[in-house]
Amino acid sequence: MNWFTRVRNTLPFIGKRDTPDNLWIKCPNCQDMVFVKEYEENLSVCPNCGHHGRIGADRRLEILLDEGYDVLPQPQVTEDPLKFKDTKRYVDRLKQARAKNPHRDAFTVGSGTIEGKPAVVGVQDFGFMGGSMGMAVGAAFCNGAQKALDRRAAYIVVTAAGGARMQEGILSLMQMPKATVMTRRLKEAGLPYIVVLSDPTTGGVTASYAMLGDIHMAEPGALIGFAGQRVIQDTIREQLPDGFQRAEYLYRHGMVDLVVERKDMRGTLSDLLEYLQPQAAA
Repeated sequence: MNWFTRVRNTLPFIGKRDTPDNLWIKCPNCQDMVFVKEYEENLSVCPNCGHHGRIGADRRLEILLDEGYDVLPQPQVTEDPLKFKDTKRYVDRLKQARAKNPHRDAFTVGSGTIEGKPAVVGVQDFGFMGGSMGMAVGAAFCNGAQKALDRRAAYIVVTAAGGARMQEGILSLMQMPKATVMTRRLKEAGLPYIVVLSDPTTGGVTASYAMLGDIHMAEPGALIGFAGQRVIQDTIREQLPDGFQRAEYLYRHGMVDLVVERKDMRGTLSDLLEYLQPQAAA
């Protein structure tokens, strides 16, 4: 027994401290360790490098909408219409995702106001099966658009998705034209449709309602595209430029209107609604 062990055994106040494992979070961008409390107070944005972390639907609604907003009920759709099975049954994957999330699927709609201005906000949660677009997501998107039409309010959608949900096959792809029709109805009614592109927004979502807004905003560093960078690079056999498919690159090339930090998103949306939205009653 060495001298340190002997001293430690005779001095109980030097005993090992119990430290919670969830005090720190590692930034995936700069690799710095950040206090979880500080990280959450900063809206899940790294205070050192400004990396915008992914957040859930409820947190997103809290950030954007005034207090007292309502959450629309999740639509009921046919689950596992194809009886799909890969390494797991689709129904088992749904159960697993729902056990980790407060909502039944990847798209949640809140109805309320943004700094007093009527708004309906739909949020896609990447934490639920990669935010994949299936029948439930398509139905929730359309319900949100209909709510905006009924209230004569703006419809704001925050996207985050890996694309269509392969377990629903062609039925997931049918959500693209379905959502497109609703964006057209909003336009015909003269109501603003604003898209906030968060990390990542890819695949069929990008090919449909994510790029049909009156105004496209994006969070800094968000990955936005249809096909993956490696697929494109292998297809055209050319080296892609630095920052390709990131929010800032798309902004410079006219695909995105604004790149806005999360802390400024609510105020920016409020300013846009002041300009775009007709007089409407909440």
